Amino acid sequence: MVLKGISDDGAPRGVRWAPGRAREARTALYLLVVLTAGAYLPSPLYPLYQREFGFSDLTMTLVYAMFALVSVPVLVLFGSLSDALGKRAVLRGGIALAAVGSACFAFAADPGWLLVGRAAQGLALGACTGAATALIAECADRRDRGRASVLASIAFVLGTAAGPSAAGLLAQHAPAPRVLPYALHAALLAIAWHRVAAVPGARSGRWRPELPRIPRGSRLRFTAAAGTGFLAWTAAGLFLAVIPAALGRAAGVDDLAVVGGVLAAVLLCSALTQPLVPRLGARRAQLAGLAGLAVGLAALAFTGGGSVPVTLLAAVGTGLGHGLAYGGASAAIAADDRRGAVTSALYLAFYLGAGVPAVAVGLLAGRFGLTTATSWLSAAAVVLVPLVALAVLRTAVVGRPPATRPLVRTVLTEARTVVDARVRFLGAPRVEHRRVEHNRVEHRRIGHRRVDRAPAAPVPHRRHPGAAHVRTAPAPQRPREDVAAGV
Repeated sequence: MVLKGISDDGAPRGVRWAPGRAREARTALYLLVVLTAGAYLPSPLYPLYQREFGFSDLTMTLVYAMFALVSVPVLVLFGSLSDALGKRAVLRGGIALAAVGSACFAFAADPGWLLVGRAAQGLALGACTGAATALIAECADRRDRGRASVLASIAFVLGTAAGPSAAGLLAQHAPAPRVLPYALHAALLAIAWHRVAAVPGARSGRWRPELPRIPRGSRLRFTAAAGTGFLAWTAAGLFLAVIPAALGRAAGVDDLAVVGGVLAAVLLCSALTQPLVPRLGARRAQLAGLAGLAVGLAALAFTGGGSVPVTLLAAVGTGLGHGLAYGGASAAIAADDRRGAVTSALYLAFYLGAGVPAVAVGLLAGRFGLTTATSWLSAAAVVLVPLVALAVLRTAVVGRPPATRPLVRTVLTEARTVVDARVRFLGAPRVEHRRVEHNRVEHRRIGHRRVDRAPAAPVPHRRHPGAAHVRTAPAPQRPREDVAAGV
């Protein structure tokens, strides 16, 4: 479904591709799904690694956050690398790094292997995300590039949902739970390597680091969008990093397939709501997403992962809110004139939201326990939701165009303009124009001002050429010296 398109109103069913470029677009979409699925394969397996290697909750959250911490500089500094090296070279480099990451997890003997594997996955996805997304937009017809961008973001989230669910099922019901998911991922990467051969390797520019820059006129809108995206990925990061271990300790869930299903519910609900963003608009999508996040985070704060039904309800609410909030935040800055620099800064907020709160939970868990730490941080995120919502509403007031000002203010402004114009007209000296005969000069004083005019020449009326009625043309003024001399 992702490779062919999705639906029409908010998104992307029947995306029209440029002639001869449909295969390249499908290759880029397939690669996004495979890379994101591999990046989130370890999520339901963290309790398994923790029991096997005996590391702390802080180490577990650091392993998860390593992906986000590495992706941030790669995305910011090497976003235009595909222009210098060509998209095919960058995509194949990302595939190779993703294979290295899967191999590190498959043959891991201590937490160091896991950290190296997460770093490799972050490098792979950070380098390929920009190149694959740009390729999808280039392959689409010019009228459908907006839909193609939505399709790329949906493929990204669907891959994120497919990874935990597939890993949980394979680990629970198949042999070699620490090896088989990554072996399957390596096979999918091999197919991607073969398909990327059809992608052109032409270079279109030079590599230049694209540092985040926020124009002065976009700072309020960017702050609201960044806060919304930060909270959206904070909620998703809590589920992907700590909920698997919390379900095992507090709720006694040892079935990795159930754990993977709970994690997949978050991202699947997110993928289902993202196509609604174009229909709702950026501001309303952010507000609706924040409401969903508040419900999900409140439920998570109440249970801390200690109840499977409540945690599943929190996953659904968080997923619905995540899709609208994440999509609305991205759409809020899509019309900015300096879209590249602002987008880099926005994704910086996204990745920090995914990594930093999870590490904070790990720090608190060492003293207060994982369930309590999860509840506290979820409650803190709920407190931030109204503040971010006020910032989003503030952007609507500040960014309101003059045409949408209140009616009373508009009427008063127009009335003041008319009165000022009338006062200026009444205070100015008036000149009376009269018809005069040929070869005569009229002298008339009005308001202590002398006006000298020559007789006007008759001009035929435009509506009735040749008729008896004529219209006089403006009479040229003559210098006072000539009038005095009797000319």
